[in-house]
Amino acid sequence: MSKTSDTPAEKCIENYKYLFQQDLIKGKVAFITGGGTGIGFTIAEVLMRHGCRTVIASRRLDVLQASAATLSKATGQECLPIQMDVRDPKKIVSAVQQAMDRFGRIDILINNAAGNFLCPAESLSFNAFRTVMDIDAIGTFNVTKAVFDASMKRLGGVIVSITATLQVRGQVFQVHAGTAKAAIEAMTRHLAVEWGEKGVRLMCVAPGPISDTEGFRRLGGKAIKQEYINSIPIQRVGTREDIANTVLYTVSDAGQLLTGTVIIADGGAWLTSENSLNRIRKIAEMQAKM
Repeated sequence: MSKTSDTPAEKCIENYKYLFQQDLIKGKVAFITGGGTGIGFTIAEVLMRHGCRTVIASRRLDVLQASAATLSKATGQECLPIQMDVRDPKKIVSAVQQAMDRFGRIDILINNAAGNFLCPAESLSFNAFRTVMDIDAIGTFNVTKAVFDASMKRLGGVIVSITATLQVRGQVFQVHAGTAKAAIEAMTRHLAVEWGEKGVRLMCVAPGPISDTEGFRRLGGKAIKQEYINSIPIQRVGTREDIANTVLYTVSDAGQLLTGTVIIADGGAWLTSENSLNRIRKIAEMQAKM
């Protein structure tokens, strides 16, 4: 999702607690789509805090440049901002080549670029559905193929796609995003089988509600009541730091047996939370009034 001009600049985690050795992925290079804001920004930060250099890529160069400066200052690691649209293969290939020219390799790819909104299926336009599929599903394939061709085909690596839990039960008002995420998870299984012999692991991390994100605010976060939080087994919604730490474990050598599967990182919410048309309809109505 694009960042509006009145959105505050991204900030790094205060008093980050190291759960892993600080040199866990020292010397690695990560390419992160949607890395200038939100979950992607925090994934970049946590990887960099553990010795990784990063490329953050999205459509808005000004946001990327500001975020790259913030990340480098906080972590002491190099962060290269590159303007790119995941829907444009030519721009993707050019961006990946810029990364290769600077670093010589890409060890980690985080497919994080996404678009979403609440919308009943009967009100969803053909173009809106196609746009989400283009950004999420086709965009993920585009970047994955470009990075594989340029680096991982020869050197191996780890690819993690950030999906969601919408598609697990069929979330109402989310047919567009849920369909796209399901496609990404299927793609991950196919490529894990094909590319395993080349030393490439592919995984999905599926966050549930993550409180400190634009998506949470847009998709009804302000309307979530304590009753919903109480229904989550761990009794809270997630944070960006939670997801970043999950990704860090997945891309590290500790996760060598992980490939072709999905880590649902939502505190068990998908098991217990109500999937009610009426509840989501009320959330959408409340969100429209805010």
